[in-house]
Amino acid sequence: MRGRTRSVVTSIVAGALVGGVNLVPPVLESWAPAPADAASDQLTADLDEIVGDPSIDGGQAAVVVQDAATGDTLYEHDPGQRLMPASNEKLLTSAVALDVLGPEHTFTTTVATTARRAGPVLRGELYLRGGGDPTMLAEDYADLAAQVAASGVKVVTGDVVADDTRFGDVRLGNDWAWDDEPYYYAAPVSALTVAPNTDYDAGTVIVDVTPGTQPGEAAEVTVTPPTDAVTVVNEATTAADGAGSGISVEREHGTNVVTVTGSIDVGDTSRDWVSVPEPADYAADVFVRALRAHGVRVIGETSRGATPEQARVLAEHESMPLSELMIPFMKLSNNGHAEVLIKEMGRVVADEGTWDAGLEILRDELATGYGVDTSVMSNRDGSGLSRRNLIPPAVIATVLRVARDRSWFDAWYEALPIAGESDRMVGGTLRSRMAGTAAAGNVHAKTGTLTGASALSGYVTDADGRELIFSIMFNDFLGGKTSDLEDRIAVRLAEHSAEESATHRTVDVPAVDLPDDIECSWAKAC
Repeated sequence: MRGRTRSVVTSIVAGALVGGVNLVPPVLESWAPAPADAASDQLTADLDEIVGDPSIDGGQAAVVVQDAATGDTLYEHDPGQRLMPASNEKLLTSAVALDVLGPEHTFTTTVATTARRAGPVLRGELYLRGGGDPTMLAEDYADLAAQVAASGVKVVTGDVVADDTRFGDVRLGNDWAWDDEPYYYAAPVSALTVAPNTDYDAGTVIVDVTPGTQPGEAAEVTVTPPTDAVTVVNEATTAADGAGSGISVEREHGTNVVTVTGSIDVGDTSRDWVSVPEPADYAADVFVRALRAHGVRVIGETSRGATPEQARVLAEHESMPLSELMIPFMKLSNNGHAEVLIKEMGRVVADEGTWDAGLEILRDELATGYGVDTSVMSNRDGSGLSRRNLIPPAVIATVLRVARDRSWFDAWYEALPIAGESDRMVGGTLRSRMAGTAAAGNVHAKTGTLTGASALSGYVTDADGRELIFSIMFNDFLGGKTSDLEDRIAVRLAEHSAEESATHRTVDVPAVDLPDDIECSWAKAC
């Protein structure tokens, strides 16, 4: 199969020479043949065995391994094959965002008005303008409310107007599955939103279910933060210890109704994240509640609209810089962060906060800044949730290699999940994988999982101290998962040495109980 790939490359080169012009795509130029020695031959044989595992018979596999310093190829298996990258798409989005926006880029949320003041009375509207910040918490809206109260305002006669016009009004990716809509990993994207905790899953609420004191009693349901942006229908009951059926929390498609069903054991707890259909209305509701708590009465309603240019600012909140946002974004594989960055790039560069504008900028930067031939790939969103994203692992490897020379690389490298590190904000989606192996604390890589698609791409230092780049993609497999194969490859690379004898090496990795068909962070399982 490696021969087939090399034949394709040879054909491209030959075709270019016939035309008298070098048309080799930039992403292919670095594919130098691996050195011929016993250790590299054995590495090839061992990786071929892993890639040829019967569990992916009938599916597709594509792998690239390169020397990070030289770009020399140590191993390849269909490196130009276009496959669904799943959340490996975030490697492209995050790198380009750091280039285009800069590591110090922040998002600003403001409260402004054009209304006249009559003592403590503001005679008109109060505008809550979103700047795209996906990390806004209820306490941040409380701080904005405190600033308004500190300015002397006690009464607002008009509406609180939610302004989310920084981004376009398309909330969901065009290719996202409709049945993903209620789940927090597919939450609507808005320039004005709320995150319920410091995982920063913007546009969602946390639904906690606790049992009553006796079997048969209704369970208690609480929503964090408190909001009327969702309507909870509680049908859950309390069960005797060991008799509970489990709790289901579902938002009905196209509505804000969250129905809680099932039964929960005495002494047990249940927690779920649910998306909110209108994030701007959600933010306005949380803000009005905060104003009330700070002694500011709003006589009007909440509405939607744009902040007038001449409005004066009463309060503002600035987010953490992008370099810090990379930690929750990449460690926890946060889809919403990726889509915000796509729209923000569109807004900053083209004055159009849309997916179309942002994705065009992404592709332009990949071509000009990374030497990627974008004609060999398809980008449909920033997170990888779309099944119409198609990326060859050779492109991922190119981005990983070029990124090493960027000024922001060290922060980005540390933001990648680290194998076997138990702290969620260190190990991230790899914290339960490869523990106790040569890859633990060594592999820095991005995971990716969709039904029938899995990927792992990043960096590993081999036994000789040489940094390697790898990109692994499996698609179209039925049932189960291929993360164990990805881990075996990563561990084998961590153990690789130019001095090793040419003997077969069996790679064992600890078994890990993780979801089969979604990123483990989406189920809060890692």
